Amino acid sequence: MSNEDFARRFGIDGGEFYITAPAPCPYLKGQKERKIFSYLSGEGAPSTNALLTRRGFRRSQNLIYLPACESCNACVPVRIVADDFALSKSRRRNLAKNADLIRRIRPPRATSEQFSMLRGYLDTRHSDGGMAEMTVLDYASMVEETSVDTMIIEYRILDEETGDERLIGAALSDRLTDGLSMVYSFFEPDESARGLGKFMVLDHVALARELELPYVYLGYWVNGSPKMDYKKDFQPLEMLTSTGWTRMDRISPR
Repeated sequence: MSNEDFARRFGIDGGEFYITAPAPCPYLKGQKERKIFSYLSGEGAPSTNALLTRRGFRRSQNLIYLPACESCNACVPVRIVADDFALSKSRRRNLAKNADLIRRIRPPRATSEQFSMLRGYLDTRHSDGGMAEMTVLDYASMVEETSVDTMIIEYRILDEETGDERLIGAALSDRLTDGLSMVYSFFEPDESARGLGKFMVLDHVALARELELPYVYLGYWVNGSPKMDYKKDFQPLEMLTSTGWTRMDRISPR
């Protein structure tokens, strides 16, 4: 498929698209993954990021990509419908457990405090993952090499005796024209009892409502992958199908 065909398919004006060679899938054992990708740069990058995210793409630094596997279509883009999102008993318990947290929205600048927490998170929870060997320079590139509207949302605890704040969670998130896209989140592993991964998703729904944005994009749900299975718990979800965005509770998961 030519660049013109890709641009027409995804509804953008111009742009260069590429496709990767097959590589082992990080989510499903025995599968091979391929990706279509393009670069985000220039003044049009934020609008291109928003448009392609609605088409099922995912951002990583200045790349935006879409799975294009030859024998598998398990990666399904999903997004939370913010205004329809209700607080169940378990969600309320999670929010109550984390009621002492302070949300700080920061520009995309990497800090040593963030990286120290990330290293502990990776070493404890993802020591065999693709980011296991991430260095401080890699982290700075992940956060700072961007041409889109992005931010680091920090979650902190206040020490009432000293007045200092301690970082225990963070999310790199993009602001789109129709929602927030959670690019990557991580937290202090010693605070795992708080359910911080779930809390940060819940807080993004709250933030989307504050900003009057309809969706929170969660990336890909992969049926059969324990790493991605948690996403289906955030109903009401919409998933991108061949006929457009469809409520997940109205169709059978693939």
